[in-house]
Amino acid sequence: MPFVTLHPESKIPLYQQLYQAIREAIESGTLPLGAKMPSIRQLPEELGVSRTTVEAAYQQLCAEGYLKSRPQRGYFVAAPQRRGEEHPAKISPIPAARRRVPVQYDFGTDRVDAGNADITIWKRHIRDVLNRPDSITSYGDPQGELSLREALSSYAYRARGVRASAEQIVIGAGIQPLLTILCGLLTQKRVAMEYAGFLQAERAFADCSMEVVRLPSDEEGLSVEALAGSGVPQVLVSPSAPTGQAAVMPPSRRFELLHWAENTGGLIIEDDYNGELRYTVRPIPALQGAGVESTAYLGSFSKLLLPSVRVSYMVLPMWLAEKYAPRARAYNQTASKIEQLALADYIREGQLERHLRRMRKLYHRKSEVMLSCLHKVLGEKTPVFLQETSLAVVVQVPDAEGAVRRGEELGLRMKAVGKDLLRLGFSGIPLTQIPPGIQALHQAVYQK
Repeated sequence: MPFVTLHPESKIPLYQQLYQAIREAIESGTLPLGAKMPSIRQLPEELGVSRTTVEAAYQQLCAEGYLKSRPQRGYFVAAPQRRGEEHPAKISPIPAARRRVPVQYDFGTDRVDAGNADITIWKRHIRDVLNRPDSITSYGDPQGELSLREALSSYAYRARGVRASAEQIVIGAGIQPLLTILCGLLTQKRVAMEYAGFLQAERAFADCSMEVVRLPSDEEGLSVEALAGSGVPQVLVSPSAPTGQAAVMPPSRRFELLHWAENTGGLIIEDDYNGELRYTVRPIPALQGAGVESTAYLGSFSKLLLPSVRVSYMVLPMWLAEKYAPRARAYNQTASKIEQLALADYIREGQLERHLRRMRKLYHRKSEVMLSCLHKVLGEKTPVFLQETSLAVVVQVPDAEGAVRRGEELGLRMKAVGKDLLRLGFSGIPLTQIPPGIQALHQAVYQK
């Protein structure tokens, strides 16, 4: 095989040099289709290499279809010469995708401000747990670590008015696995939601074969009259968070909802998304505190602590907690035991509530700057709606989807939530980047 020249001093392995030389000889026609290759015993002697080198090269060529092994006969060229090619084929470059401009102004809603995250203290708690090998060398409690459930029982009452014992609390890695557990406890497979739904919840319900009944809402939230007329026994609501342009659910609508549950035996599933992060007024207590036996409560820490810490919790009414208890061992815990134990310590030492006070001040300031810049740049008449617990502002513009596309070319990241509505999150963007980000937004909205 005179066309093979190997360079032992090269950083490229010998088997790869041999593979490349044979492949090029086949593609160029130097080795024609059907030609018999030197045996694995013969070629090492001819080239002065090990048998392993030749075997590795032949195996790769066989795997790619250039050679074919025939038992008791040897190796033969299996790939024909490429027509019109006298030299090894050159692979055409893949057409480059449209160049993506790096994000300069992140108005997404899936981040927190890196400069204000409590990472140093959180790392200390993680490190402390890792230094307790007896605590982390087992799977742990499928319902969630008792130390965390006890800490949450106290914290949820202080922060949200939630009344629950540790036995009523179930821990999970996010809301979806908790909803899956809840759906397994429900005998009636129908649940009501507002038209503007919660996609992750809908997915969990669908996976559990739950029928989702969509109900209308008004400026006070989901219509209880429509709920009563539907005959659906369960309803998912977010009374502390706005939907679209609507305000949070007022006390009158909350009482209506609680009366519906009391009179019909229905279950309220309360998604208390960021309920403790209200900052323009005092946080409104969770609905669960006034309807302990008719409400399943869902809470998480994605915007309060870190989105990457996937620890959420569910408070079951006692009648459902008793139903869940004998089934608990049949579930695997989805949340990291290390993070659960670290979070328990973080809460017990008061770090979470101190961090909560800092974040309320920060988000209050960010919302003020965001609203001021929007009115200054887009004009006082531009409709703007603050979604306080969602840490976002909804802005009415002429062409929301077009603004998003143009914004990408300017380094803007934002989301269209309707034909003429943009949602701008301010949880992740640094305070100093909001004014120039809104200037870029103006260009994206009105650029021709």
